Amino acid sequence: MGGSCTGKTTVSRRLAATLGVPHVEIDALHHDPGWQEAPAELLQTRVRAALDSAPDGWVADGNYRSKLGSLVLERADTVVHLEPPFRVAFWRALRRTIVRTITREELWNGNREQIRHLFTRYWIPWWVLQTHRHYAREIPQRVAEHPHLELVHLKTPRELAELLDSIEPWAARV
Repeated sequence: MGGSCTGKTTVSRRLAATLGVPHVEIDALHHDPGWQEAPAELLQTRVRAALDSAPDGWVADGNYRSKLGSLVLERADTVVHLEPPFRVAFWRALRRTIVRTITREELWNGNREQIRHLFTRYWIPWWVLQTHRHYAREIPQRVAEHPHLELVHLKTPRELAELLDSIEPWAARV
């Protein structure tokens, strides 16, 4: 979990690969073609199906509290909260958005960053500016509501590297 451009997808893909479990990218389940957002009930159905299809474990990334409530947190055992400094997240957002706009990289379901979103409320750097502090406060509060969860709060590249290095590959456990 974390705000936009904190590294959620990159880290979760790596964790899932190391653990040998599926990666569930909630953004991909939320954004339909044409940037249409799945309604709450449909998103919940999609997320439940993705989690249920991985009985041996999964790594999910995303937030979507307003649509998912605590659905993912209730089923999780650990939350990795990524919170790099604002300047890092903002720079990532700016760079990533510009590159994706120029290269026309597909994100999910045919969606691409669009020039028309520059400097609008849909522009990811603007979203980071508005929400970075909010997620820093909200995520620990949400996790605290679920005493079964272990919270791993990472703020620096070194902390992240130490976590990733500490994860034992699934094949070594069997």
